Amino acid sequence: MDLRSHYPYWLLRHGIINTYPPLTENIKTDVAIMGGGITGALMAWHLCQAGIEAVVVDKRHIGMGSTAASTAMIQYEIDIPLYKLEKIAGEKNAAQSYLLCYRSVLDLKAICKRLKGDTGFALKPSFQYASFKKDAAGLKKEQACRKKIGIQTEWLDEKAMLDRFGIEQYGGLLSERGAELDPYGFTHALLYAAIQKGLKVFDRTKVTDIEHSHKKVILTTEDKKKIQAKYLVIACGYESQQYISKTVQRLHATYAIVSEPLSVANLWYKNCLIWETQTPYLYCRTTKDNRIIVGGKDDDKSPAARDAALTQKTRLLEKAFHKLFPGIVFKTDFEWAGAFASTKDGLPYIGSIPEHPRTFFGLGLGGNGITFGILAAQIIRDRIQGKKNISENLFGFNR
Repeated sequence: MDLRSHYPYWLLRHGIINTYPPLTENIKTDVAIMGGGITGALMAWHLCQAGIEAVVVDKRHIGMGSTAASTAMIQYEIDIPLYKLEKIAGEKNAAQSYLLCYRSVLDLKAICKRLKGDTGFALKPSFQYASFKKDAAGLKKEQACRKKIGIQTEWLDEKAMLDRFGIEQYGGLLSERGAELDPYGFTHALLYAAIQKGLKVFDRTKVTDIEHSHKKVILTTEDKKKIQAKYLVIACGYESQQYISKTVQRLHATYAIVSEPLSVANLWYKNCLIWETQTPYLYCRTTKDNRIIVGGKDDDKSPAARDAALTQKTRLLEKAFHKLFPGIVFKTDFEWAGAFASTKDGLPYIGSIPEHPRTFFGLGLGGNGITFGILAAQIIRDRIQGKKNISENLFGFNR
């Protein structure tokens, strides 16, 4: 699958951080992980921290699929607002889903503190504004629902929003818990730490056949090498659908631009994450080297049409940003497009399915791919260790 266009900012910024060999011999391991992006790396790190032997394989170079195209806005907010998710999943499940994501932001902070390398992690507030006047009522309803489960937010009316952000809109919700990250650097830092504990990583290693049984899983590569594992974790992101008989995702195209470095360090209130209520939504964040990332203008184009539309989408994103912040001079330095997937309820799919014994899936889908990836790693680690995780039923395939 063509997951992204050619020049995502993170990849150009870092180049080749580390190199990993292809698999050239038959091996055995406790857990084989298919997928060397953020979710696979988080899975490997959690397993190795628990003393579980693991191997990561990826058909591409590590981190060069969807991970390199991620804009890495870390939010606990799920694509479907809490007050709407309550109607879909029930109040208890909706609340637990939001609280797990709320906690996972701090889990991510704790992980990054233990890593060497440039993760680009920083805690940042998150601000969602009403795109239209009618959206303000929904945001206030959302605020009440979050308060009920212990998540505090601040309502900014039009004047307060103008004073703090210089944005003329219809008010919005400010939350103190959010973060930003360098997804490509983070992935390599996770794998480096896991390698120190015994992880083996092989890229340019395409798995062409999987043999499932009730005692083991055997992977066969394009070069006819075999990996025998007690368990398999499929963390191939949007390409995981091919291993699942039930359709669980819908693919979309998204677009992003990055500015040239700016001379002013404080661009808006605490340089927080900014997004809107409109669907698809426009969003903005800053980077460690004082650039602005703007993303959105999503559609359902094919990869070829998506890449062909990139120049036009870049102009639309620039125009939207200038309308929001007319006083900031934004000159595009990098632009790219990528694939992302949505689900019926905005939640990930984590767990196993009967037709694939000893196999777990970690599909961190939607706008919360990284926070969902942390939850997937925690749940699957516990399952492999024979521990009960109270969260596993929330994200199962039978919901």
